[in-house]
Amino acid sequence: MSAILTRLYVRTTERKGQTMGEYALIMAAVAVVAFAAYKVLGQDIANLMTALAGDL
Repeated sequence: MSAILTRLYVRTTERKGQTMGEYALIMAAVAVVAFAAYKVLGQDIANLMTALAGDL
């Protein structure tokens, strides 16, 4: 019985570590996409905000 519980515990902790690794990869991908979008659209967004502020 103890061996079964030990195996179950080890599997649970291994999956948690794997999940955190996957989460980190997803967050890194989101950061890269956000940075690329900022570089491409940065000036257009600034112009839009300036125009909106002028209209108010």
